[in-house]
Amino acid sequence: MGKSDRSNLAADSPAYIRLHENGTLKVRAAAALEKMAACHLCPRGCGANRLSGETGFCRTAEDAWVASYAPHFGEEAPLVGRYGSGTIFFTHCNLGCRFCQNFDISHEGAGRPVSHVQLADMMLQLQEMGCHNVNLVSPSHVVPQVIAALEIAVPKGLRVPLVYNSGGYDALETLALLDGVIDIYMPDFKFWDPASGKSYCGVADYPAIAQQALLAMHGQVGDLVLDVRGIARRGMIVRHLVMPGGIGETREILTFIADRLSRDTYVNLMPQYRPCGRANEFPELSRRLSSQEFEAAVVAALEVDLRRLD
Repeated sequence: MGKSDRSNLAADSPAYIRLHENGTLKVRAAAALEKMAACHLCPRGCGANRLSGETGFCRTAEDAWVASYAPHFGEEAPLVGRYGSGTIFFTHCNLGCRFCQNFDISHEGAGRPVSHVQLADMMLQLQEMGCHNVNLVSPSHVVPQVIAALEIAVPKGLRVPLVYNSGGYDALETLALLDGVIDIYMPDFKFWDPASGKSYCGVADYPAIAQQALLAMHGQVGDLVLDVRGIARRGMIVRHLVMPGGIGETREILTFIADRLSRDTYVNLMPQYRPCGRANEFPELSRRLSSQEFEAAVVAALEVDLRRLD
């Protein structure tokens, strides 16, 4: 990282620095860890005592599991910049989409357990590599571990924005603990129809939960703000994976974003769906997305006057 980049970081420090300095981050870390004693960190509310080794849907006890961490150059342009987005891929997740493109990580458990200190070191290493942010991939079930690691990393010099890259199935109480901790929220909004959430993830309440979560996230950070280099510093990016035959749900989701969040929401319409994991169990998901379907999704976004399409 060049000298000018380092001065930019010093001039525009993330909010979590202030939370650490005034003692709030330590309080948040303790409160989050307490929730693991009868876990309801995510909307599944399994109630497992993760502190004593029990696991619920996410199959994660007291330690977070990490599959990999490295600079990533395939993310959205405002996250990647010149030096990449510093991704940390957490093993397992709280949603478990049957068609997940990272099925080996989310379902099959590829990865290893890491302590809070090790997780903090990963954040610091990514910053040292020059990454413009620390991008937490599938973090909904490991929020306590993330905050605890942050409390360790900040005194050691962590200064880059934190990205919360989730499936959108996030509990409001947990998001409240992240207010001022997360700089950039990047949720996916997957389904509008409860039947889709039930079939593909086992959660019929996904659409209602995702709407509440996105409203809370946007309320915390607002629209995406870029620095003079075009690098994201704070705000929200919403991802939507366009699904085969799902243009009706796509239109509803895009209308919600435009009407309830902001027409200036940075939206990434993703065309890369392909059958992965257990997708072939569902005939409607056993094919790739057509170019016509993706073009219809782009038209739908323009019709509701979304102004920042990736």
